[in-house]
Amino acid sequence: MRGLLDRIRRAAQPPFHTLTAVEARALYARGAEVLDLPRAPLPRVEDLTLPADDGTPLPARLYAPSSDRLPVMLYLHGGGFTIGGIETHDSLCRQLALRSGAAVLSLDYRLAPEHRFPVAVDDTWAALRWLHARGAASLGLDGTRLAVGGDSAGGTLAAVTAIRARDQGIPLRLQLLITPGTADGPSGMPSRSTFAEGYLLDARTIDWFFGHFVTAEERADWRFAPLNADDVEGVAPACVVLAECDPLVDEGVAYADRLRAAGVPVELDIHRGMTHDFIKMGRALREALVAQAVAARALQTAFEAP
Repeated sequence: MRGLLDRIRRAAQPPFHTLTAVEARALYARGAEVLDLPRAPLPRVEDLTLPADDGTPLPARLYAPSSDRLPVMLYLHGGGFTIGGIETHDSLCRQLALRSGAAVLSLDYRLAPEHRFPVAVDDTWAALRWLHARGAASLGLDGTRLAVGGDSAGGTLAAVTAIRARDQGIPLRLQLLITPGTADGPSGMPSRSTFAEGYLLDARTIDWFFGHFVTAEERADWRFAPLNADDVEGVAPACVVLAECDPLVDEGVAYADRLRAAGVPVELDIHRGMTHDFIKMGRALREALVAQAVAARALQTAFEAP
């Protein structure tokens, strides 16, 4: 990991926080899969749209390892609510589908600053409702076996959606939370300062992302910081995949502890010496492949349960 960070530094790309959102998206899109595994061929890859609550068509991409009536995970990409999309996470979604045997539906939720909080949250919830009500059946998938997952900001969205699903009676088999953000700020989270600079995701970039998405007052809202939710009892079982050298690792651990204290089954997997976004570096890091296998096995186990 240290050698990889040195290579990234030598590339001398401008930090996201020095760019506009449009410039940062283009930069991220160019490099997002450089260290990822080659895109695995799958029997079924389909682009589609589904409706947001305001009628806006939201792009999505379905990945399936067969044409069978498979269970399905709604996947939310990372990128600080500001960058990223279906293309930047295509390889990862293919790996999760291939390794788990389940279908994965990747959602292009709307990004900030054009669409600020809570638009991404609401788009995600609309997508899950659509899958549950009619979307899965229309795609030949099993809408009774659903999961939600995501990395980084997408992990935040997945955690929030799992709480809303509990409240609205949509059963989920699993919430897959990969290096998620769960807190409203660095207070009480030493990793935010320990890994503030030099570990891929830095403090200034986090502030830049959040500044585009939420106001200071909105940061306490549980839909942005699920650690602030009043109650997490009864939410879906969780697989939480974290990186040791990540500014967000402490809040990931704290959220896993909160779920466990509420009686929620949790698999917590911390990858030593890794940084944020490591799971998308399978060409260079063996640990990325291990983490993908952990996530896929958790999905497979959850979907096979009676």
